[in-house]
Amino acid sequence: MISINPKEIPTSKLHGYLLGAVAPRPIAFASTIDENGIPNLSPFSFFNVFGSNPPMMIFSPARRVRGNTTKHTLQNVEKVKEVVINVVNYDIVQQMSLSSSEYPEGVNEFEKAGFTMLPSDEVKPFRVAESPVQFECKVTDLIYTGNEGGAGNLIVCKVVKIHISETVLGADGMIDQYKIDLVARAGGSYYSRARDGFFEIPKPVSTLGIGIDQIPSAIKNSSVLTGNNLGMLGNISLLPTDEDVDNFAKEHPHFIGLEMVKKHTFAQQYLDNNDTVSAWKVLLLK
Repeated sequence: MISINPKEIPTSKLHGYLLGAVAPRPIAFASTIDENGIPNLSPFSFFNVFGSNPPMMIFSPARRVRGNTTKHTLQNVEKVKEVVINVVNYDIVQQMSLSSSEYPEGVNEFEKAGFTMLPSDEVKPFRVAESPVQFECKVTDLIYTGNEGGAGNLIVCKVVKIHISETVLGADGMIDQYKIDLVARAGGSYYSRARDGFFEIPKPVSTLGIGIDQIPSAIKNSSVLTGNNLGMLGNISLLPTDEDVDNFAKEHPHFIGLEMVKKHTFAQQYLDNNDTVSAWKVLLLK
């Protein structure tokens, strides 16, 4: 067994040990708004519920290890002390991952990740309509644990309204853990599906995905492709070139001239095998 003094290793390495060992962690899909009314949406796995009377939640948008900068979520709640914490289930996990990309200030992650902005009843930030449970919260306290990269910033929230989709309720009127199908965060690029175990999503750290808002409408409004499929397609940083698509067509002539539904079905099969580039090539075929 190795023994480590946290002060004697780089913060990035310590970060990896902490996230790999303290897992799986629930995900706070936090919707905030700045003083000019511009929405922001970002997931955080330093999160949990800490009481029911009153109902309290805490999540932490930590300072970035690289660059020691703060996140838009923290900057927003410092000005507008309200947040909606949306839960993440398996149906929206790919879109959630896409929204975690470091888009510039002012970019609407709802649009980039293909989510619907649903007005809240008690707070200004929007809810994620596709999330099965949404907590409208008032921020009661901000606790800063340090000013170096990796330091936590605890956002203490009081739940003032809860919205729950009937689709995740059981016969007793309570949340059915199988129906809600929650996902949690682990170390590296790993997630855990509560009812099935671990799976992996490449982390969108060094590149920005094009976003679901840049996907052609015929694909975005597909009757075949799911939200997770669109999240994977939107996570690509560059589309295949015309030459790439032409070469793919020569290698797979049976894909040429397919009707849209069949084309989308074949693309989905590539996505199921985590081959996003080939899926795009199928979709871009004439």
